[in-house]
Amino acid sequence: MDTHLLALQLMAAQGILGAFDTLYHHELTEALPNRSSARLELSIHSIRAIIYSVLFIGLSAWTWNGVWALVLLAIFGVEIILTLWDFVVEDKTRLLPATERITHTILAINGGAFITLLVLNTPAWYSESSTLMWEPYGLLSVFLFLCGLGVGLSGIRDGFAAYQLVKNTRRDASLADIHFSDQSEHVLVTGATGFIGQRLVAALLADGQQVTVLTRQPKQAAWMFNGQVRCIRNMSDLPSTHPIDVIINLAGARILGWHWTEKRKEILRSSRVELTQSIAAWIAIAKHKPRLLLSASAIGYYGIQKPDDDEALNEASPPQAVFMSQLCQQWESAAQQAIAYGVNVIGMRFGLVLGQQGALPMMILPVKLGLGGPLGRGTQWCSWIHIYDLLRGIAHLCQRPKQSSPSYTVYNFTAPEAVMQKQFSQTAAQVIHRPSFFKTPGAPLRFLLGEQSDLLLEGQRVVPARFQADGFIFIYPDIRKALTHLL
Repeated sequence: MDTHLLALQLMAAQGILGAFDTLYHHELTEALPNRSSARLELSIHSIRAIIYSVLFIGLSAWTWNGVWALVLLAIFGVEIILTLWDFVVEDKTRLLPATERITHTILAINGGAFITLLVLNTPAWYSESSTLMWEPYGLLSVFLFLCGLGVGLSGIRDGFAAYQLVKNTRRDASLADIHFSDQSEHVLVTGATGFIGQRLVAALLADGQQVTVLTRQPKQAAWMFNGQVRCIRNMSDLPSTHPIDVIINLAGARILGWHWTEKRKEILRSSRVELTQSIAAWIAIAKHKPRLLLSASAIGYYGIQKPDDDEALNEASPPQAVFMSQLCQQWESAAQQAIAYGVNVIGMRFGLVLGQQGALPMMILPVKLGLGGPLGRGTQWCSWIHIYDLLRGIAHLCQRPKQSSPSYTVYNFTAPEAVMQKQFSQTAAQVIHRPSFFKTPGAPLRFLLGEQSDLLLEGQRVVPARFQADGFIFIYPDIRKALTHLL
């Protein structure tokens, strides 16, 4: 077989594998554009993708003769160096899942094969006069050209994402202004590698606190926080003699995603309830009892409000007999077990948390594409909070003096201004200068998401009554100010 044709066929395979790796790993499962630690990796990806775009388009229907053959060799050399650099950066910044490691290995082998085959043609090309000679291969050339366009767009996407992460890092410099305690304390954080947890740990470290994180991936967490935190896999790994002053419990499997089958519901329960119970069990044997346990919950505790129900729900409002409410009740009950050991416990009922990660990027995507608009009827309430105000709220609670008699208190982590879903979409569209008229019917969402569609199509109007009673000042009290800062 013609070695040049074989090289092009291997390039086509490289395009398919690369598309899978980019879409499945980089965008979906690993969400690199939303990781502050992935700035350098995304920058390398951007340059490599532009190089691959030149290679795919340039080799799709042309042979590189004369001096152009040397240019091609130089491009290959740069690509190889960038690939090796990418391997090193990935190994330092994140723990790759098995599927991504396997995909990268296949990509490296396949890439080496087609580069070798093309290099074998270099002497013959170099002997020709310097020109790019038209030599198409039918549909294969068309496919390679399309691959070139696709990988070029991917490179632009990664470059823009890296730039945005630099801007977001500058925004996160304000985390240094968050003050948790007048002295350096030992803080245990669960869920530290998640969207909220990453920023919480960064703020704690900036404030001079000593942080231990409970995580299923200690190596990844150690990389993420540059070795500044102690990492444990289970509460049993933490000696009972280790002093912990404050525990901030954020852990829990992702709510939105897989259908809420009975198996999935059990995963959601165990990742919250059983883990919280293990914290209470460790407190029972701890020689130095924490002064405070802050344990996450959600405004799903209040269930859902019917259409046209404008009642403002506060911390005293009752729960309902629906799955999300029951899950939150069980979660909070597990945290309350620590009261028996002399620990003050505060439940944090989170609304929709707006930040550069979490739900906001996916919510804003259709708006950016000009497809924004109300979900379902659009009059369902959306109770939200800016990530910066959430972290300030946690710091506010950490500063509360220790009570002589341990108790359980609940705070709603929501901004003072709840908005209807259509107002949220309209405001987001105005902020980024897009239209907002594309209505998404509720029926397809209910079919696709099942019971969890209530999280999008129903809502609650929740107010932060206790924060307001404490005199807490929200930096982002209204949705326009919050979205303008974030978008």
